[in-house]
Amino acid sequence: MSKISWKPGTMLAPLPPVLVSCGDMDKPNVMTAAWSGVVCTEPTLVYVSVRPSRYSYELIEKSGEFVLNLPTVALAKAVDLCGVKSGRHIDKFKLAGITPIGCNKISAPQVKEAPVALECVVKQAISYGTHTMFLAEVVAVNIEEQLIDKNGALNLDKAGLLAYAHGFYYALGKRIGKFGWSVEKKSTKRKRVAQRKNVKK
Repeated sequence: MSKISWKPGTMLAPLPPVLVSCGDMDKPNVMTAAWSGVVCTEPTLVYVSVRPSRYSYELIEKSGEFVLNLPTVALAKAVDLCGVKSGRHIDKFKLAGITPIGCNKISAPQVKEAPVALECVVKQAISYGTHTMFLAEVVAVNIEEQLIDKNGALNLDKAGLLAYAHGFYYALGKRIGKFGWSVEKKSTKRKRVAQRKNVKK
């Protein structure tokens, strides 16, 4: 298979188009960002990159807090709207038909309709030209109860999460494996499959 060499660009995809909620419950705001991800496990660090011209940038810089909300396919239209409208003069929560609710550890709101919400406290803001990266520690995670099975395991594949790639939104496809499945012993695989069947019963 031959490849064509292109100029450097943001070709990393797909990405989660997170709903970044910020501000407070008196004046909540939300924006969409695809430039977000994991930095470290311990401490649990994530990041979101925001243009300084965005209203959310001002709010995050001032409060040092934000929430990364993972949206579902059902929220696709709201996600897109929150990415093209500014909250400087309008209530984007109301416009998008989504609900701000309080968090456990920070003052910023989370999105009620998002099945997973990561409460984040900014540790460092680094300017990289067009965007500023807010490096933050996850201080709490809020998860929809129905995604947690009786053994306390998270079944995120049941959430119907949204993905984003080069200007388009996608529904995530079926699960095809798990971490380490390429080297898993057959006996271990049989045991895992049996346990899954018992859970479904």
